[in-house]
Amino acid sequence: MSGTGNTSSNSGSTKSSNTRVTVASGSAAGTSIGVDGSSYIRTIEWNMMNKAKFFPLSMLSSFSVRCCLFPLTVIKTQLQVQHKSDVYKGMIDCAMKIYRSEGVAGLYRGFWISSVQIVSGVFYISTYEGVRHILTDLGAGHRVKALVGGGCASLVGQTIIVPFDVISQHAMVLGMSAHAGSKFDVNPLGIKSWPGRSRLHISMDIAREIMRRDGLSGFYRGYTASLMAYVPNSAMWWAFYHLYQDELCRICPVWVSHLFIQCVAGSLGGFTTTILTNPLDIVRTRLQVHRLDSMGTAFRELWHEEKLNCFFKGLAARLVQSAAFSFSIILGYETIKRIAIDEQYKNQIRW
Repeated sequence: MSGTGNTSSNSGSTKSSNTRVTVASGSAAGTSIGVDGSSYIRTIEWNMMNKAKFFPLSMLSSFSVRCCLFPLTVIKTQLQVQHKSDVYKGMIDCAMKIYRSEGVAGLYRGFWISSVQIVSGVFYISTYEGVRHILTDLGAGHRVKALVGGGCASLVGQTIIVPFDVISQHAMVLGMSAHAGSKFDVNPLGIKSWPGRSRLHISMDIAREIMRRDGLSGFYRGYTASLMAYVPNSAMWWAFYHLYQDELCRICPVWVSHLFIQCVAGSLGGFTTTILTNPLDIVRTRLQVHRLDSMGTAFRELWHEEKLNCFFKGLAARLVQSAAFSFSIILGYETIKRIAIDEQYKNQIRW
């Protein structure tokens, strides 16, 4: 994959020559052989795309995916902040109780403030592709590019999105009934959320209360935990995505859709990283919602409550969410890259 950028050239003859060289050098170079025996570009690089097409289509795709899958985020968050299994017994039980109590609107608590992530997503993917492009010039391998690019992209994305994430998570758990035996209040800000009150007013009240209590630093509560959870998650996800894609391309028949292989590789990457980072995600969520003092406190409280179950708390919901998001995001992302690719490369891509 890392050699894809080497197939670009101003002259058609040089392009053809370079393509033959990358095919001869093996699958790691970024091209593969199709069912008709012709070579195709496996990874569409940043310099191959029309950015004027890519950015608006990417934002539209991201928004569409979030609209469809946001309820999974709400379910995962409420499962993570509850004390043991006091309120919900599992993912389906959580979904049914939210729906019976609040209807569909309850599954979209915090959606509009969370949708700001679409903007951070532009910076995320620009950073990812930009770092990959720089590392290509330095001769890095494609998996190293994916690992480093994913980590850098998450660092930029989290810096932008954490304040909105804090507000969104408070909105998600608002109205969730706390068990009498729980030591945590899921509405520590004391926000009023009577039926019929607009989500905008609730979000504004949350923001004002955070500012009143903590100042600007309150909007970055759990920032370190977010970086510790999401930077390795993003780095590993992209690395596993390319690893699984390589292996699937190697073992699948040549007639299997390359886009389908990429979507499956994204889901497998999501499964792997979710299992590895689940406790960190719970700590991040609890720091932001329960307003704990530090990561150490959050870890100790989590271990005291859950013991070894802390590795599995909310895991089913997070696995479903991660697999669905990964499949959908890659489907949109790789489709848009194919649509936005420059004309000179269109005959070298495969669906």
